[in-house]
Amino acid sequence: MSVPLYVPVLPTRPHATAAYRELTPDVQRRVAPLWTLPPRPGMLPKPLAERIGKDADDVTAAQRHGSAWLDAPFADATEAAVLAEALTLDWWDHRNLRPVTGPGRPVAQQSLALAVARRREDVLGIRVRLPGEWNDGTATDVRALLDRLPANHPAALFLDLCTVLLDRPEAAKEALRALDSLIPLTSWHTVTVVAGGFPEPPADFREGVPYEAPRTDWETWHEIQHGERPYLPRLRYGDYGIHPATYVTQTPPARGGGPPWGILRYTTARSYHLSKVPHGRQYDDANREAAQCLTRLTDFRGPEAGPGERWLRDRARGMTGTGNHSTWNRVGNAQHMTFVASSSREGTG
Repeated sequence: MSVPLYVPVLPTRPHATAAYRELTPDVQRRVAPLWTLPPRPGMLPKPLAERIGKDADDVTAAQRHGSAWLDAPFADATEAAVLAEALTLDWWDHRNLRPVTGPGRPVAQQSLALAVARRREDVLGIRVRLPGEWNDGTATDVRALLDRLPANHPAALFLDLCTVLLDRPEAAKEALRALDSLIPLTSWHTVTVVAGGFPEPPADFREGVPYEAPRTDWETWHEIQHGERPYLPRLRYGDYGIHPATYVTQTPPARGGGPPWGILRYTTARSYHLSKVPHGRQYDDANREAAQCLTRLTDFRGPEAGPGERWLRDRARGMTGTGNHSTWNRVGNAQHMTFVASSSREGTG
């Protein structure tokens, strides 16, 4: 059985599960999402448990035919206790989801993930966040987690660089410092380096004027690959899809919330492209122009590339509705995951 080479960090939101469902079977086989539950501080235990259960069940339904990961890295101690009660050991049985924990997490969250991995005799994911400089003490904390597993129990490492934009020129060097410390700790089942590179829109973001930004996270990945380490061929690529890395840290807005405009996003070999799209049928012309900004790109891959491109083509021609925030996020992630999975397979990007 082949091991997927691409790990997108996706929020447990309907638009993300819909995007994953849209992927063709050959692309799904290349993708193993790291589904991330959002923080919901202050929510009462009962509605919180219901929300966690619904999010997890939605992800389970999307993952019927392929394995993935489920994590709650931003849960505080109260949320972690509710999580452990909502997603019991029995809940994890017969699901294609593997548990993830990491250093510095609440005891309840660590204990649940470890117990699930031991019960299933399956891989435990360990997610190490590296938003800045590497601290050697983190390796000691990871070692302590590994020591709570039976001897030779499989574990997968996720080195999460968080946001990697132009203001982090040393990100690749810090990643290699971290990997040099973490790789020797055990015979890792897989090792994935994750970074978020899609930027926030600029302050002067305007309709009809597309915005282009470099794929800094992808460039960092290539810099890591030139680090002359023996473990480099083992590394797998991960990112945060079409959203900034901070997106998964945000509590989902109330139904119908959000700004009166959204963003169409598109990924090419070296750039991220953003096009401002107004919300509402009354803005059909401006909405079509936002899609046309992307379909006119020299690197637009055409409707045969995947469902994301087909929707953009149809919207640019006025052949489908204007959509909403959920639609634009779904379309963006579908094109992004399809492209990155193909790039990982071909060794390009």
